[in-house]
Amino acid sequence: MKRDKKEGKLLTNRWLFVLYIGFFAGFIWGAIKIVEYYLKFTKITIGFLVEPFFKHDFLHTWQGTLIGWGFFTVFSIIAAFIYMVSMWKLQGPWWGLGYGALWWAAIYLLIGPLSGMTYWIYNLDLDTVLSDFCLFLLWGMFIGYSISIEYTDVRTRRPIHKT
Repeated sequence: MKRDKKEGKLLTNRWLFVLYIGFFAGFIWGAIKIVEYYLKFTKITIGFLVEPFFKHDFLHTWQGTLIGWGFFTVFSIIAAFIYMVSMWKLQGPWWGLGYGALWWAAIYLLIGPLSGMTYWIYNLDLDTVLSDFCLFLLWGMFIGYSISIEYTDVRTRRPIHKT
C-alpha cells in the first residue's frame, strides 16, 4: 500500500487488489459450485469451463474437480480484471448483480452451448438453470461490490487521527 502525501490516506494497489478479489471469488464461489453439484442442485460440474479440453468422465473425478476449480478461479481473476477496467467507479451491489447475470447469459446462452461447455438451456432442468443463475448473481455481486466499495467508499473517508 502506498500513502498519499497530500492527505495521508493509504492507497490500495488496484491490480493486486483485483487479483486478490478474483482469486477469492473463484475459490469461494467455486467451492459453493462444487457443493451445489454434489447436492444435486445442478447437473453442470465445476469443470464446465474446461469441458472442451478434457473428457467428460474425467471431470467427474476428484482430479477433474480440482482442475475445474482452478480454471474457475482463473476465470474469476480475469472477470475481476475486466470489471476493474470497465466498471470500477460504479457504486452499489446492483452493478455486480448485473455483471454476474451478464456472465451467466454469455456462458449459458451463447458461449457454453456453442463450445460444448454446457447444454442448450432448453435441455437443462429448472433446478440447474436457477441454481447456476443465482450462483453467478452472487459471484458477480462479490466481485463488483468488493471493487466498488474499495474504490468509491474508501477514497472519500477521512483518516482517523488520534491525539
